[in-house]
Amino acid sequence: MNGLRGVALALIIAGVLGLTYGGFTYTKETHKADIGSLHLSVDEEQRVNVPIWLGIGALVFGGILLLVGRKN
Repeated sequence: MNGLRGVALALIIAGVLGLTYGGFTYTKETHKADIGSLHLSVDEEQRVNVPIWLGIGALVFGGILLLVGRKN
C-alpha cells in the first residue's frame, strides 16, 4: 500500500498548492529568427489558473485514498 499512500500524499500536496497559489507560470520560447549569425527569440510567460474545485477535489480524493489505505 506504499504506492497508494504516495499517490494520496501527492494529491493532498497538489491540492494545497493549487489552493494556495491559484495556478502556475511557465516560459515559452517563440518567434525564433535566424539572420546570418544573428539569432533572435522571444520568451513569453504563460499562466495556467487552477480552479478552486480542482484543488478541493484533489484534497478530498487524497484524503479518501489515505483512509482506504489504512483500512486495508
